[in-house]
Amino acid sequence: MPLGSCARFTPGHFLGDIVPLAVADRRAEPLRSLVNPGPIGKSWAMRFPGSRLLDVLTRLWGPRIVWLAVGLSGAWSIGDALGGRSAAVRTTVMIVAWLVLGIGVVALVVPSALGLTVMRMAAALAFGAAVVSWVGGAGPTAGGCFVACTLICGLLVGGAGFGQRCVQASAYGDEHRFLLRPPASFLLPVALAGLVWTAAMVAAPLLLASGTWLFGVFAALVAVSFTWLLLPRFDVLSRRWLVFVPAGIVVHDPVVLGETVMVATPDIAGIELALADTEAADLTGPAAGHAVEITIRSMATVLLAPTKDKPRGTALHVQSFIIAPTRPGLVLRTARNE
Repeated sequence: MPLGSCARFTPGHFLGDIVPLAVADRRAEPLRSLVNPGPIGKSWAMRFPGSRLLDVLTRLWGPRIVWLAVGLSGAWSIGDALGGRSAAVRTTVMIVAWLVLGIGVVALVVPSALGLTVMRMAAALAFGAAVVSWVGGAGPTAGGCFVACTLICGLLVGGAGFGQRCVQASAYGDEHRFLLRPPASFLLPVALAGLVWTAAMVAAPLLLASGTWLFGVFAALVAVSFTWLLLPRFDVLSRRWLVFVPAGIVVHDPVVLGETVMVATPDIAGIELALADTEAADLTGPAAGHAVEITIRSMATVLLAPTKDKPRGTALHVQSFIIAPTRPGLVLRTARNE
């Protein structure tokens, strides 16, 4: 059962993504006929005047503008904090800061699924640097601006709009990709691992440049090992997609599934927002929030990812299943228009 799934209302990432929907039960029509944009009771599709601008700002241009602000405020705050420090510390910090800023610029200029992972890690690193610079001697105004900019950047690059734009930029040909929300059980481990990684990445160059070799080498080893371990694991979370292709739909989820699920358009009986009491197979992880239910015309086999108890995975025979896209309203609108 999806956590938090309820009636046929689709709150997306922001209020402008709210889309009431009804699903037609038709047997031989194209995919777009399966999602009916008609009213539910007295409800119709709603759009807010500022939703288009808000949508643009939360995709690519918002993060790009804020990342520029992070660079400017970071130069101010870090410059304050480095006052009176040794030349080695100043040089090391500035090289690392410019390197992180440049990596973020590349990830934003050339969006991709990998760039999504890299940008989110860079935003976490920038926030850690902002806190350290503020505590380490930056003025209240400079430090506060740097922390505020990194917080806003983190919210934007961690949002559904930016994630959707990045995964779609990696799409091949005529396909529409939709990022899936991570399983709820992943959130705490990811946060803790990211916190340790950020602390080690910030501390290592400072300790080494200041001559604290023992702790500096230890922090550097932690930073390098965590980068090597976490980058591919975090990147897997950026490669969990629902994909609309001309021939049907694909669910690509290496975290939950042992094999990709593919359903041809003629086999799709309906796509709708999942109800809280749905009996469909849960392929969300489970993940919190609203889920989308996909019903097919005949039984199909879905293979879940291997576990320690079941190294070959678990085969499920299903006629409907639910997934948790980060923007369920956009998924339903796309299904209607396909």
